Amino acid sequence: MGEMEAIGDLATGGVLARAAEPSAGEANDGHTHERNCLNCGCALVGDFCHCCGQQAHVHRTIGAFFHDLAHGVFHFEGKIWRTLPMLVWHPGRLTRRYIDGQRASFVSPIALFLFSVFLMFAVVNATGNANPELNVERDLGKAERNSKVTIKELMQEKEANKGKASEVARIEKKIQSEQEDLKVIQGLRNQGIAEATFDRTAAAGFSSSLPWIEEAWQKGRKNPELLLYKVKSDSYKWSWAIIPLSVPFLWLLFPFSRRFRTYDHVVFVTYSLCFMTLLVAAGTLLAAVGAENAAGLLMLVPPIHMYRQLRGAYGSSRIGAALRTLVLSVAALIVLAVFVTLMVGMSVSH
Repeated sequence: MGEMEAIGDLATGGVLARAAEPSAGEANDGHTHERNCLNCGCALVGDFCHCCGQQAHVHRTIGAFFHDLAHGVFHFEGKIWRTLPMLVWHPGRLTRRYIDGQRASFVSPIALFLFSVFLMFAVVNATGNANPELNVERDLGKAERNSKVTIKELMQEKEANKGKASEVARIEKKIQSEQEDLKVIQGLRNQGIAEATFDRTAAAGFSSSLPWIEEAWQKGRKNPELLLYKVKSDSYKWSWAIIPLSVPFLWLLFPFSRRFRTYDHVVFVTYSLCFMTLLVAAGTLLAAVGAENAAGLLMLVPPIHMYRQLRGAYGSSRIGAALRTLVLSVAALIVLAVFVTLMVGMSVSH
């Protein structure tokens, strides 16, 4: 079921991205060859009607319909293959060229963002929902066995050091700590990760003076799986909100600049988010095939990508780009925290 949902998400993302992406710079042989626009009747002089903007050709066969569907879902007429390599290796050059008006050759930021977000969630659904419980159960089972073995060894060590008060006291502290860890592991196995986490935090005396946070906390305790599902669903729908949340921080890096306008920052942020979502998708795939170490190394990539994009898009010096990358990395964490907080608040409200 997760695989079918993932395919559906990917298809929807392709269709929406295609709807947002203009067809400039693409080859088009058409399905019909009309002399007058079928919408307004104006004489046609190109691929589009100069009166109403409708395409000069329309499809009238099932084959043509599926041809359009395939183009919408799986590619952007070759533009995607020019855009993605530059997004990965030369993000600053891609951003600057798009801002300066070279747009027919590349997928627009918003179209690529739509597609990459849908792709990321499709990959997460396909891999994350395939066997997460089995993997978690396997890892927790291994951790529980190791913990029990450690406790047994410590008990034997304690028995062997009878008469040495200081040594026995040290070993007893280790045993107590290991037993507490074992209780946590067993709680995770018996209750599930979400419920056990809420219960453990509640036992630590968590409370908030803010009513909506307290309400979210209480709802999370009652049904943690439902709350997490709502947060995931709302994040999927409102992922675009990260763009306006991020732009002010980027503006602060170049305050009151006459050279760089808000539009430039929006393009920068959107292309950067495209790369980050694709990076998450790649990391998810690596983790799914057992390459967790390689997936972990991908966490080093975002600052490098930000640095290269700042250098190319804004022409910053090496030192200037490095300092701005540091600030932008902190800003990204702040934006992520604000976004998650908003999603939790929205999830509680409905």
